Amino acid sequence: MLHTTTTPAVRRRAFRDGLAADGLLRLPGAPNPLAARMIAEAGFEGVYVSGAVVSADLALPDVGLTTLSEVAARTTQITRVTDLPVLVDADTGFGEPLSAARTVQVLEDAGAAGCHLEDQENPKRCGHLAGKVVRPVEDMVRTLRAAVGARRDPDFVVCARTDAAAVEGLDAAIDRARAYVDAGADMVFAEAVSGPADIARFRAGIDVPLLVNMTEFGRSELVSATQLADLGVDVVIYPVTLFRLAMGAVADGLRALAAEGTQAGLVDRMQTREQLYEVLDYDAYAAFDDSVADFRGA
Repeated sequence: MLHTTTTPAVRRRAFRDGLAADGLLRLPGAPNPLAARMIAEAGFEGVYVSGAVVSADLALPDVGLTTLSEVAARTTQITRVTDLPVLVDADTGFGEPLSAARTVQVLEDAGAAGCHLEDQENPKRCGHLAGKVVRPVEDMVRTLRAAVGARRDPDFVVCARTDAAAVEGLDAAIDRARAYVDAGADMVFAEAVSGPADIARFRAGIDVPLLVNMTEFGRSELVSATQLADLGVDVVIYPVTLFRLAMGAVADGLRALAAEGTQAGLVDRMQTREQLYEVLDYDAYAAFDDSVADFRGA
């Protein structure tokens, strides 16, 4: 009830242990804290805070318009309610290397288990759209060194995302990833790789945990979790899946409500009151309130 029962340090250690173990860590993107609770109940290994979702939730395109404060606030809301480790999309670090260093510390304070920083030029674009421009390797290396040097908890995971595969080719992206690992990155995020063959090449090219993105409507083939595990992938994110499902349902519901003048035909597609209260742990709140209200001091 109320808050997670684990500390950020415990969740960071759990994330590190998961990365060191065999098997795939699956992190759906949580569009809100309630979804984070549902992700845990469904048996996933972690929660992802997507920059694209934070932007879209604010009715903004994913072009670097959100701020560190907005991302950190959403992260704090989500880490409050889940015992799972939370990985955060920190875009390009919200500025130059000094800003990236501050970003790491702010996200540590927000309870995150780690974050990823990307090598796009500002203004950044969604990783699966055309028109991306990547920064010089040496600029990204400076950013990563600043980020790694700023963290206070050594278990906080700093992941380097490279968008170079779609811009410079896969070999260049792997070369960049190696330079980022040399700069101190704990994990590499290979963005917009096309399919299993490219994932296998990337996996063979680095010796740290590998993260891939199974987003819909993008450049990457949607590969099953079983196949990703067989390829040696350590972490898979599904950043916008739940948001797209929810907003698709919102659009359908609005059309039906406008056309029919009632939501009666939609009720069987809704989360029930009982199901919502179960996720919220409503009974525990009521029991706690009763215990306080009935308290009699000596």
